Amino acid sequence: MQKYLFSASIAVAVAIGTIGLVPPAQAAANDSTVFGMIRSAGAVACLDPGARGRVTISDLGPVQNMHVEVFKLPANTEFTLFVLTTPKAPFVPAWYQGDLKTNLNGDGAMDVSGIFNDETFILNPGPVPVAMDHLGMWFADPADAVNAGCPGTVTPFDGDHQAGIQVLNTSNFPDGNGPLRRIQ
Repeated sequence: MQKYLFSASIAVAVAIGTIGLVPPAQAAANDSTVFGMIRSAGAVACLDPGARGRVTISDLGPVQNMHVEVFKLPANTEFTLFVLTTPKAPFVPAWYQGDLKTNLNGDGAMDVSGIFNDETFILNPGPVPVAMDHLGMWFADPADAVNAGCPGTVTPFDGDHQAGIQVLNTSNFPDGNGPLRRIQ
């Protein structure tokens, strides 16, 4: 018994002693940003007037963490998040970033790591880089859009390419100067 306690004590001491050796992940001053997402034009009539998103991007050195929170969207519903060139149609090029499911109150959150700064780009097609500096969020299923009183338009913005309409975006920022350009 004493042998096990002694071994456990050593393990705890080693773990505590190494905590100071690994620096905490912290963003440098001015390397974090917070911005809002607003209701998309096609969803204004069918979503709660208070529906919105808040995005926090923190620079972690070689990558950034993007924390997305949504409020007052339809309850218990899945949504998809995309990084976009422009927040309004035709939306492309775009890449699928992840899924978010709301709770009983219509609130939800997700975290993703990646490159979300002024150097975010895609080559599409050809050698000219295309800046990717906006975000958009869609109903993951067109049936959920209909259940929320929104149009049942089918869009490709989900893994099975059967998504509903866009609900939130960053059109509160100008095309070509979206919020992902805030991190340098």
